[in-house]
Amino acid sequence: MAGEIVECVPNFSEGNDPGIVDSIADAIGSVPQVAVLHKTLDGDHHRSVITFAGPPNRIVEAAVRGVERAVATIDLNRHQGVHPRIGAADVVPFVPVHGISLEQCAALAEAAGEEIWRRCRVTVYLYEAAARREDRRRLENIRRGEFETLRDAASDPERRPDIGGPQFHPTAGASVVGARKFLIAWNVNLATNDVRVAKAIARTIRTSNGGFPHVKALGLLLASRNQAQVSMNLTDFEATPMKMVYDAIARQAVEWVTSIAASELIGLLPRAALESASAEYLKIEQFEPGMILENRLKSVLAIE
Repeated sequence: MAGEIVECVPNFSEGNDPGIVDSIADAIGSVPQVAVLHKTLDGDHHRSVITFAGPPNRIVEAAVRGVERAVATIDLNRHQGVHPRIGAADVVPFVPVHGISLEQCAALAEAAGEEIWRRCRVTVYLYEAAARREDRRRLENIRRGEFETLRDAASDPERRPDIGGPQFHPTAGASVVGARKFLIAWNVNLATNDVRVAKAIARTIRTSNGGFPHVKALGLLLASRNQAQVSMNLTDFEATPMKMVYDAIARQAVEWVTSIAASELIGLLPRAALESASAEYLKIEQFEPGMILENRLKSVLAIE
């Protein structure tokens, strides 16, 4: 059994250039004892997610190196995608995996935020368990207005970053850094290009509109596929299982005279998340065992 292990799952505002994403992953993986577990790109979202893990005394340095590379290669002034964002390194969450608490991960997040400001001059907002203000626990509250609006409002005391600033970095914007439990980033693609359907379904299932607990959802149009998508974050899959959400989307899709075409994972998911329904049932595209977090950790970090 390994010692203390932390997972970090940063989201970067680049989904079209594999070379840039590979260079960020290489920077992260250059830190000894840190393993890059998974990376994914999405052109419509114009976003990538890199999952890596390692001991707490290494994970902060790896995260900061990834942010440094993103700052050097991504210009938000030229960035367009359907997913909300405020930074080149948009969100950097630390997740406890083994032998470490959420509170300790929050301290790591704060240390990473300070170092990102010192080395990159990128202002930082702290969220979830690392939040200094209650109204900044939720990522969507911080990111409201996105890069173009928030960079001009950051001098307002209500919107001022927690670390550095208040001015945003001219090309890299700001980063949101924090600590949280396991989150499943999961998209359900519908057999229609009517984005109104995806938006309506998203409204009914997300927590903020009285839907399921622990579900964040947006309705988006994927131009490359000519397909509407319900894009989700499940922040507590034990309280709200994937099957429950999938079945609700399927029922509502029928009411809109359409159906679920497929679903896709962004990053990895814990094995327990598939206890309520198989990957086949959930129509997860290109699913393979390496998409299960425990399998990847076991293969690269010798965690049972």
